[in-house]
Formats: sequence, C-alpha cells, structure tokens
Amino acid sequence: MAEVTLNEVDKVYDNGFHAVRDLSVEIEDGEFLVLVGPSGCGKTTALRMVAGLEQITDGTVEIGGRVVNSLSPKERDIAMVFQNYALYPHLSVADNIGFGLRLRKMPGAEIERRVAWAAKMLDLTPYLDRRPRQLSGGQRQRVAMGRAIVREPAVFLMDEPLSNLDAKLRVQMRGEIARLQYDIGTTTIYVTHDQVEAMTMGHRVAVMNAGLLQQIDTPQRLYDEPANVFVAGFIGTPPMNLFVAGLSADHGTLELNLGGQRLPLGDEAAARHPLLRGYAGRNVVLGVRSEDLHPASSRSELPAVNAQLLNVEALGSETIVYLRLEAESIGFHADEEEKALAGSGDAESIVGAKPNLVASFPPRVSLRLDEQVPVAIDPAHLHFFDVDTGAALR
Repeated sequence: MAEVTLNEVDKVYDNGFHAVRDLSVEIEDGEFLVLVGPSGCGKTTALRMVAGLEQITDGTVEIGGRVVNSLSPKERDIAMVFQNYALYPHLSVADNIGFGLRLRKMPGAEIERRVAWAAKMLDLTPYLDRRPRQLSGGQRQRVAMGRAIVREPAVFLMDEPLSNLDAKLRVQMRGEIARLQYDIGTTTIYVTHDQVEAMTMGHRVAVMNAGLLQQIDTPQRLYDEPANVFVAGFIGTPPMNLFVAGLSADHGTLELNLGGQRLPLGDEAAARHPLLRGYAGRNVVLGVRSEDLHPASSRSELPAVNAQLLNVEALGSETIVYLRLEAESIGFHADEEEKALAGSGDAESIVGAKPNLVASFPPRVSLRLDEQVPVAIDPAHLHFFDVDTGAALR
C-alpha cells in the first residue's frame, strides 16, 4: 500500500487542449478517493497519468514517496480495472485471474493460493472452471477485479468499472467494491461520472470540471457545503435548485426578492452566512435542496413562495414535485456541462415554461397539476453564492 500525491499536474495535448490544470491532490495510504465530474472534465486523464498511460506535461506524480513520472506502468506497482473487462475468452476464470502472476513467473503454488483467496473473497469459487462467456456481467466484473487484487499492488486504479452493468447490478457491485477495498485496505482511485456512485463509495470525493479541481472533501461535506455553484448543481439527486435573487437589508433584516416574491431570511440564515450582509443591494445566487422545501400547509411557521405545479412523481416513500417559479434559474445541462467554467457560475440561465424548482414532499400529499402551490422554504438551510465568481458565501 502507498500514498499517492499529485503536485500541480498539467496535461496539454498536441492540439493545445488543456485537459488537466494544476491538479494537486494528496491521497492517503489506504484511502478510497473518487474522481467525479461530467464528460471531458479531465478525471480519466488524471487517472491515466497516475497509471503512466498518459505523459505528464507538467508537475509530478508520487506513489509511495517516489516520483514516478519517468516510470513505465509496470514499474509503478499499480493495478488498473477498466470499463471493459478485457478478459481472455479462451481461458477459464482461474486462468484469467492468475494470468498476470504467470507473466511474472510466480511459482504455481503461490498462484493457486492467490487465485483461491481472490475467488473466495469475490464469490467466484464455484465458477473457476468456467469461461467468461458463461458468466453474467457482474461475474465478469468480479473476475476483472480478481485479476487486479491477486497482484497485491500498492494502488488500485478504477476507470468507470461499472458503467457496462445494468442499474441493479451497479448498485450491488458498488457496495461490493467498497467492501472489498475496506477489507484489503489498498489505496484506491476510482473514476466515475455518476455522482451517486461517488457519494456512496468514496472516503473523499474530488469534483472536477473543465480540467480544474473544484472541491475535494467527504461526501457529506460536499453535499452540505458546496464550494461553488458548479459543485452545488452537480452533487445531489435531485440537483440543488439555483436561482438569481436580489438581496436587501431593511432595518437590518435580510430579505430576498425571488422573481417579485419576498422571502425574509431571518437571523439564523444571516448568522450562518456572515458574508451575506455585504451583498445587500446586489444579486446573489440562491441555492435550496429539494428536501428543504415543504408544503406550506405543513410548515406554516416558514416563509413561502408560490409556484406552478407541472408534474408529480409519487415514489411511495416520498413525492417528487416539479414546479415553475417565475424567477431566473440556473441549471447545468448535459450538453452545457463541458462549457461551464470552473467556479464561474457560467451556466445557462433559463427562464421558460419548464420546471425549475424540484421539491421532495411527503407521500400521499394532495396536489393538482397546473395550480399555484405555496411552497415553504427553510431559510436556515439555504445556500448562497457570488453571481460573478460562483464561489460560496459563508
């Protein structure tokens, strides 16, 4: 096992594309770090530079305290699990798992011991004599994992290993991988575009966009304290609701103008965001999570705004409500994520007939489509960001 350190790492391709910019990350020995972000954000490029599959333009990568920039992949003591399983179809499961050990000319008895150990850990013992074509997708992924862990490397690198599986298998396998990493304790860097995968697996999560590291922290802190507008809009399902709102201070009391509707903030919100008073008389970006929105009838003590109800999804345990608030909203869309500048708030502004407010209401709530619905907002759980820089105001 070993710690991994990236010091101001850059990657610029021959065509001038700057894929990774000044990436500095310290990954502790035994840590499970997830790199997450939209397509083209640089996360896979960063992983490939650690693996030695991409040449580093600038900066250094250290594994176990030694700089590995000039070392080949096989000299770095890493094992990589790819999106495609890359199994040998003519070999048995046992032979696939032990293939790399045989290349190293390891004694046969040691190969058998390690293969049996990995197979038991991954529930593959009954399938050791089978060929890959006789296995399910999840079982093939386990074989690929087994081939990596039998090498007992210093670092595991995983590049979207679950993306070829169906939704049910992905949920099962992400739990198995997290448990496997916990049992083995090997330093692991895991790349995914799925923020749910990132939040449920990583000890820490590094959010990237446009080649820049946006924030690195524990999953809960990323959710509770996003560093900027991009992280706020990317982390969370449903995503955080984001609006441009005017901020005023009337006799010392802070109040938001949200599309012509007034929303008093109260003392608790002001105390949680001491920088906010300095923005009185200006616009700010307001963020609110779906779970901090409530039917006004159930939380009469909270301030409320009116929004048009456009759709309802009754999920049994909760009701997801889609509304339209007549206010300028900010949203990140799949085709725009790569254009959004890191931390700049340069997202597409949308004002239209589409839903721009998503709330998580209790089950069995009575609602009628197209009606104006009063939605209570808890000011103590609001988020605020600078309109120009996108940085969080705290």
